[in-house]
Amino acid sequence: MRDELTINAETLIALLAMIESHYPAKRVIHVFLDNAGYHHAKVVMAWLARPTCRIRLHYIPPYCPHLNPIERLWGLMHKHTTHNRCYPTFREFCTALLSFLREDVPRNWRSLCDSVSDNFRVIDPDQFRVLT
Repeated sequence: MRDELTINAETLIALLAMIESHYPAKRVIHVFLDNAGYHHAKVVMAWLARPTCRIRLHYIPPYCPHLNPIERLWGLMHKHTTHNRCYPTFREFCTALLSFLREDVPRNWRSLCDSVSDNFRVIDPDQFRVLT
């Protein structure tokens, strides 16, 4: 695990390299990303173009935060820690946010996971129709 102060193309490559090394038996590793500029950087594309690279990136559509689990987690975080609350100090605000992420989420994951994880369904085209 690495802590980074800044997220950019170089730290993305470091993350992808760690993912690749963590799964040596996988022939292809699919990673889904949002459309942050550094996800499309030339240096990232060059790293992915290596013949030995097993990472395949897939980008979620723009303006679809409902498809991005981290956006759902941020929504839950706001609901539980910032909505209708005022913290007297920045330190108390940070403590509340970190407590939610480090303690509340793991402790209550069973009740929170449906709000964060994807529950996509495969639609059978033969049983799907558009009413006009």
